[in-house]
Amino acid sequence: MNSDIDFSQSAVPAESRKGFWSLFVLMVGFTFFSASMSVGARLGIGLDLSGFLSAILVGGLILMTYTSLLAYVGSHTGLSMDLLARRSFGTFGSFLPSALISFTQIGWFGVGVAMFAFPVAELSGVNPWLLVIVGGMLMTSTAYFGINALTILSFVSVPAIAILGSISIFMATGEVGGILAVFTGAEGMTIMAGAGMVVGSFVSGGTATPNFVRFARTKKIAVISTAIAFFLGNSLMFLFGAVGGAVTGMNDIFYVMIAQGIAIPAIIVLGLNIWTTNDSAIYSSGLGLANITKMTKKNMTLVSGVIGTALAIWLYNNFVGWLSFLSATLPPVGTILILDFFLNRAKYEGAEDAGNTVNVFAVLGVVLGAAVANFVNWGIAPVNAMVIAALCFLLGEKVFKR
Repeated sequence: MNSDIDFSQSAVPAESRKGFWSLFVLMVGFTFFSASMSVGARLGIGLDLSGFLSAILVGGLILMTYTSLLAYVGSHTGLSMDLLARRSFGTFGSFLPSALISFTQIGWFGVGVAMFAFPVAELSGVNPWLLVIVGGMLMTSTAYFGINALTILSFVSVPAIAILGSISIFMATGEVGGILAVFTGAEGMTIMAGAGMVVGSFVSGGTATPNFVRFARTKKIAVISTAIAFFLGNSLMFLFGAVGGAVTGMNDIFYVMIAQGIAIPAIIVLGLNIWTTNDSAIYSSGLGLANITKMTKKNMTLVSGVIGTALAIWLYNNFVGWLSFLSATLPPVGTILILDFFLNRAKYEGAEDAGNTVNVFAVLGVVLGAAVANFVNWGIAPVNAMVIAALCFLLGEKVFKR
């Protein structure tokens, strides 16, 4: 029996695959991301209700399509993002996407821990460092124990966040005069700009989709659970943020619930909201570092959790801008994984080709795609990055197949 229950160096076998509800709550929990509420608050200020819904529809469809394709690839092969990268980027070339996913997810993990610690410290008077340490340890523990622990947490947290948060939002919209009063459109944001924010809110994290859906029993389960989760989960976070911004001037459902005098549910929702995303982030970083170091995923998860926790407050205060910059490198990675799978299926069916060391055009696609996403102020940045990465990769395919 394989002692590596997370299959960090091999495909997930049929006997370890899971059904729809396990995958669904896991993926919804992954998309319950507090930072998405900040996007929702900005959308609520910048768009009226019809514009808000249109931006979510356009951006959500792009994000859903991207992650659903990755879900298909991950569930078909049973391989993690890093093992897929070994085939598309080459054995050594895969170290680039593994390093990018590892360091960005450690960074966002640290930011998430601080996002929990600071408001709870403000409310309770507890030292924020104590909350950082305890929170970081708990969030790392579920990732350490693997996909089953992540699933159990999601079964508890997803209904709790959805029910408590929705009750609070329903109460809050009544206080401001109904849902139409939330969406003022005061800043005159365009629908395309709003759609770009929707895509950008989670496209980098969505690149790690194969890490979770490789456990799906069928490709149908993987694709449907991912599509619904990314569309539904993200949309709920945007709504929470929009109402939070309108009612309290803050962008988190936590502050809406505090204003309503329900502090304990507020702490529960905030903690579970961050926990379900953070454990998935540190799980992915553990897989990425395991690919580079060839050490176990469990050990690399502990290392990632310790680093993210120790640097949490510094990351929160100094590194969010850089994390956004680095996160632009991940949509090109996912695009190349998808293209290579559909163009070269044969190499995903058998053993890895030891002679495939570095795919230069794949690496170049990530570098150029990220540059375009960060420095070209036109269109939807993640989509621009995907297009450039695809062109570079397809050029390489044409050159090497002549």
